[in-house]
Amino acid sequence: MVITVEKDAAAGGEAALLLERSRAITVQGRDRKGRDVVRVVGSYFPARALGGRAEEALRAYLRERVLPAIGDREFVVVYMHSRVDRGGNFPGVGAIRGAYESLPAAAKDRLYEKLRYMSRLEYMWVHMDKGQLEVPDCVLEHDEELERRPLMDYGIEATESRCVYEYDAASMDTSASLHSLRCVS
Repeated sequence: MVITVEKDAAAGGEAALLLERSRAITVQGRDRKGRDVVRVVGSYFPARALGGRAEEALRAYLRERVLPAIGDREFVVVYMHSRVDRGGNFPGVGAIRGAYESLPAAAKDRLYEKLRYMSRLEYMWVHMDKGQLEVPDCVLEHDEELERRPLMDYGIEATESRCVYEYDAASMDTSASLHSLRCVS
């Protein structure tokens, strides 16, 4: 029995170390209203390495590392989804939902706004100064791509990294709906 506890503790410590090294979840800077910012970079999340332990590792990391760093202050969460791949670095919606549900009620009360979608970095900079948040290169590259190809914002045009074929909706001669031509990852 003692060996099992030690193995479980070691596995938990290993998962925490893996999350720490990945920098998938960090507390960085403040928004313009002084709230702490919890930055979550989906493409950094080591879901494959964590295997079936992703949800529990995420819950434990939030409980043991993130919440103590925030203390009793209000906070916001910025989740960056660029280059997330279901097979490699996405823990799953259930794991994210489970992590949120596992937060103590007091922490949920301090979480400012439950969800606000922003498709571009320029919309985020309205709420915080650029120097307050480290933005990964993959997010910057995706944002630049959206700037050059605005139809991607609406799912009308696919990126090469998400699809084998690119569709240029403006030049297509077809009666098929645009929804049927979208690339869904």
